[in-house]
Amino acid sequence: MKEIAIYNTLKGRLETVHFDFTPENTTWFDDSETFNIYRIADGFGGLLIQETGYTYPILIGDVSRTDIGNNEQKALELLRETENGLRE
Repeated sequence: MKEIAIYNTLKGRLETVHFDFTPENTTWFDDSETFNIYRIADGFGGLLIQETGYTYPILIGDVSRTDIGNNEQKALELLRETENGLRE
């Protein structure tokens, strides 16, 4: 397993975790200029969402790829909602 940094919204902080992005737990998106989501993955009891570029995945709890239908736009909406909630 690889050691990666994620932002854990459940704990409100960055943390280092061991995780492997595999075809079984991850959906990758083509280079899309529309939504800018690189990949989404089920892990740690939630959903890891990573945007394109040099970003770390954001962990959002109590949601899965199935819950959002493996949909790139829904992943981006969920990410933005979470980011807005963190700023308040």
